[in-house]
Order: sequence, then structure tokens, then C-alpha cells
Amino acid sequence: MSVTGTTIQLEINGVAVSVDNVPIDTGMTDFLREYLNMTGTRWSCRQAVCRSCTIIIDNPDGTSETSLTCVMPAITFIGKKIRTIEGAAKENADSPVAGLSRVQEAFLKNFAFQCGYCTPGFVNEATVLLEKLKREPVARDQVEKTITEALDPHLCRCTGYVRYYAALKELILATPELLKP
Repeated sequence: MSVTGTTIQLEINGVAVSVDNVPIDTGMTDFLREYLNMTGTRWSCRQAVCRSCTIIIDNPDGTSETSLTCVMPAITFIGKKIRTIEGAAKENADSPVAGLSRVQEAFLKNFAFQCGYCTPGFVNEATVLLEKLKREPVARDQVEKTITEALDPHLCRCTGYVRYYAALKELILATPELLKP
């Protein structure tokens, strides 16, 4: 039995991508890894539970959201604008480690990783949270609750949660525009 191929066209990390003859049953994580050699997006559970496979979708209205890729077919993302962990690092003139995003810097500073397997999912989720807080700042007394709501669905097998949370809290509290006056 053969599976008919299709063309997958989307934007990834600001670059238009088009791949022909992709079997329609190809999962998005496999598409990224096998067709584009983008190995930062991980699969661990392959059941949409651990969230290691989290990417960012940029919506037409300027908002962003996270999406799992391990159980989603690549065809689901046709025409979408997405960001993967490979797109997280941007030139950041203020960064002591050239190229890291603010989230990556905070995680590195707080040693918020162990094996690093789940880190791409945490980075992407934290990035979307910061983007949301730029639009809708949070009260200082609600920071911990807000972080917990965003990060709790993610699983870290090395139990690095405390450092992920601490790094994100430190970053939010150090960024006045993310907090209500």
C-alpha cells in the first residue's frame, strides 16, 4: 500500500519552505527532522503528553501559541508560520553569549536544564508566555501562578522544573514591561 505524497509549504523561522512528495501521513516532528534536518524539535513520548515537541505558531493577528508536533501530521501546518528551537537564538546585542534569546540566556544563567532533551519545549513555551505578557502584563503577585499555568504541562524526566521556573520568574521580574504597574 502506498501513501500519496503532497507538497508541504509553510514558513519556518522566517524562511519559506516547500517540500514536494511528502507522504500525507508524515508527522510534523518527522517532517522537521527527516526532510529539513531540523533536529531540535524532539519527540519523547509520541503521545502528546511530555511536550518536548513543542513549536510556536505565529498567528495572522500577531499573537503566538504553542503546538505539539509529535501527533500532528505535517499537512496540518501547510500555510502556517512556525518557529522551532533553531529559530530561538537571534542576534542579541545585550547578550553576553552572542546569539541567545533572552529565555535561553535566563535558562543558561540558572542552569535550567540537565540532559536538555525537554529544553526546546520549555524554551518555546516560555517564549510564547513572554510574548503574551508583552500584550497583557501580569501583576507581580500573579507571576508564579502564570508561570505554573504555562509550564506545568511540560514534563522533564530529569526533574529540572525548579530551575526552569526560577529562570523564567527572574526574567519576568527583571522586565518591567511584562508587569502591571
